[in-house]
Amino acid sequence: MSNSIQILQIPTMSKLLFFLLTLFAAAVSLSSAEIRTSSIRNDWRPIIPFDEFGFTHKGRLELNVSKIAFSQQPGPDPDLSRVGFFLCTRDSWIHVFQQLEEGEIGCALKSDLVKRVYTFDQLKGADRFSTVFQETDADQYTLLFANCLAPLRVSMEVKSVMYNLEGKSSDRRDYLSAGKTILPRIYFVFSLAYIVLVGLWISVLYKKRLTVFRIHFFMLAVLVLKTLNLLCEAEDKSYIKRTGSAHGWDVLFYIFSFLKGITLFTLIVLIGTGWSFLKPFLADKEKKVLMIVIPLQVVANIAQVVIDETGPFGHDWVTWKQVFLLVDVVCCCAVLFPIVWSIKNLREAARTDGKAAVNLMKLTLFRQYYIVVICYIYFTRVVVYALETITSYRYLWTSVVAAELATLAFYVFTGYKFKPETHNPYFVIDDEEEEAAAEQLKLEDEFEL
Repeated sequence: MSNSIQILQIPTMSKLLFFLLTLFAAAVSLSSAEIRTSSIRNDWRPIIPFDEFGFTHKGRLELNVSKIAFSQQPGPDPDLSRVGFFLCTRDSWIHVFQQLEEGEIGCALKSDLVKRVYTFDQLKGADRFSTVFQETDADQYTLLFANCLAPLRVSMEVKSVMYNLEGKSSDRRDYLSAGKTILPRIYFVFSLAYIVLVGLWISVLYKKRLTVFRIHFFMLAVLVLKTLNLLCEAEDKSYIKRTGSAHGWDVLFYIFSFLKGITLFTLIVLIGTGWSFLKPFLADKEKKVLMIVIPLQVVANIAQVVIDETGPFGHDWVTWKQVFLLVDVVCCCAVLFPIVWSIKNLREAARTDGKAAVNLMKLTLFRQYYIVVICYIYFTRVVVYALETITSYRYLWTSVVAAELATLAFYVFTGYKFKPETHNPYFVIDDEEEEAAAEQLKLEDEFEL
C-alpha cells in the first residue's frame, strides 16, 4: 500500500469509537425493514448504519448501489478493500469495538466477526454494483457501510432490500423482520377491540344523554382516532410484509397518529382540569399548558416521521431521535400539572364549602387518575423500552402487545371513571358520611407531586 494513503489510525480512531458505538446502538430500533432507497452525498463518516433486520435461516439481502463517486482520495491508488458494506449483530459489534480499541484491526471490515457483503475493490472502475447476499445464520443484523480511508468522501445511491423466504418451496417473500411478522394481525385485533369500545361508548352516551358533557364527546373522538390509527398501521405493516412498500398507508398512519397523539394529551389535560364536568372554563395557567403540549406534540410527530422515513444513515437522525425523546418526556410531565392543581383546589374547597364528602369523592378520583397516568407513562415509555432491549429479536412483537394492552387499559379506566352518571351520588349523602369524610380529610397528609 502506498505510504500516501492515510488510513484511520488507532489514535484518531479512539476518539471516534464511542461515537461509533453510540451511533450503532441508536440504529438498533424498531423501524420497518421495508425496501429503502438512501442517498449518500460527500459523506466522510467511518461508519454509516442503514437498516436492521431479523433474518431466519432463509434470509436474503439485495443490495443495489449506483452513482458511486469519491472525493478527497488519500492517494492515487487507495486500498478500496477498506471501504464497503457489511452485516453485523449487536453482540458482534461489541467485540469488533474491542478489537478496534485494542488495535487488533484497523478497520471493521477486517474483523472476522462481521459478514462482508461487498467491498469497493471489486468495482474494478465501475460506478455501480448489484449483489444478493444469502444469510443462513438466523439472527438480527444491521447493514452498515464502513469507510476506513481518511479523508475519503463517498457519494452513492443505495437501495437495500431485506427479506426472509417463506413457504414450502421458499417462493414467498416476507419483508418484515422475523420478530415483527405477526404485527399486522396484532394491530388488526386491537383495532377490533377499539371498535367494540367505540360501540359501547356510543351506547353509554345515548342511554345517559341527559348527563353527557362535551368532554364525553371528546373521549369518543379520541377512541375513533385510535381505532383508525390502528387500522392504518395494520394495513401499513401488511403491505410492507407482502410487497416491501406501504403503498400510501404510511401517510394515513402518520396523519391519524398525529391527530391521536394531540387529542390524547389534550384529553388528559382537560380531564385533569375538570373541564366540562366540574367547570365550564379553563384557567389561564391551564390554557398555557395546552399551548405548550399541542405545539410540542406537533414537533414530536414531525420528529417521528423524520426518524421513520430517513433511517439512521441520515446525518441528523440521532438528533431527531433525541428531540423526539425530549419532547415526549416534556409532554408527559406537563399533563400531570393540571391534575395536581385540581387535587390542591379540591383540598382547599373541602375546608371552606362544607361539602367534605363530595370533595373527598372527587379528590379520591383525581388521585387515582394521577397515579394511573403516571403508571401509564412509565410503562409505555420505560418498561416497554426495556422489554424491547432484553427480548430476543424473534419476540419483538411482545413489546408492541404490552404497549397496546397498557393503552387499552388506560382508555378503559378513563372511560369508566369519568363516564356520564344518571344518578349523581353526591346528592345522596347523609350526615354521618359527611362527618366521616370531614374527619378523613383532616387526618390525611397534604398530597404532593
